[in-house]
Amino acid sequence: MNLLLFAAESTGPKVHVSPGPVFEIAGITITNSILYGWITSIFIITLLIWVARRITVKPQGGVVQFVEILVDFISNLVENAFNNAKIARKYIPFFVTVFFVIVLNNWLGLMPFVGNGFTSGENPLLRPFTGDLNATLAIGVCTMIFVYAVSIKESGGIGPYFKHFFVGSPKNPIYLVSALLEMFTDLTRVLSLSLRLFLNVAIGEIVIGVFAYLGSSLAPLTALPFTLLEILVGALQAYIFTILATMYLAIAVNHSSEHHAEDDLTANDAAETIELTAGSAHGRA
Repeated sequence: MNLLLFAAESTGPKVHVSPGPVFEIAGITITNSILYGWITSIFIITLLIWVARRITVKPQGGVVQFVEILVDFISNLVENAFNNAKIARKYIPFFVTVFFVIVLNNWLGLMPFVGNGFTSGENPLLRPFTGDLNATLAIGVCTMIFVYAVSIKESGGIGPYFKHFFVGSPKNPIYLVSALLEMFTDLTRVLSLSLRLFLNVAIGEIVIGVFAYLGSSLAPLTALPFTLLEILVGALQAYIFTILATMYLAIAVNHSSEHHAEDDLTANDAAETIELTAGSAHGRA
């Protein structure tokens, strides 16, 4: 997914889907997608610090206002997903970070120097970070570890967390099988998040490469519409990833808070019943 694929290959479109080794550090192979991931991480951190220092009460224009709009959008999305706004606000920074990491990596993967711009041996020196399945799996795993950890914490422990998988007594085989299927579905979420992101980025890269090749000397014109489309797709995929991760956490936390409310209500009803019974017994005495 890069603009330099506009320089179409005479032997056919050349798109590198798998990561290629660039160099080693202490015996650990550093691939071109990892290298570009480091570069984009530095850029993202620098950009957000620069924006944070320029935020004022008076509305700003340009990049600062654009980032503020995105932050407000994701913040509202997260807050609306939870029943308790106070709980939601604790986790807004995490989901805002996830969104910016994905959307900026998707967009920076379209830069002219990414892909075939520079080479290291037979491999491109740089390639889109989110165009590497290993990278999207890492993002997905880290996100779901956070979701599970917070879900267990907000539920009050591992035991109460697993209770929300059961709609009835685990002694009932039907409820037990249903709960096990629900747990399995829950574990597959990391794969669905990772694969969806990777495939959309990789397919976009291939489409741009093919139309650049078909355009030959007019490659910039034939591939430009699809590159612009990928800007939209990159933002959309970041949004989908973020809202799904948010909903996974919100479902568990909301379910837990509802159970706590039901338990409190039951306890109050029991206390009232005891008081009424005691009063009635005292009256008869």
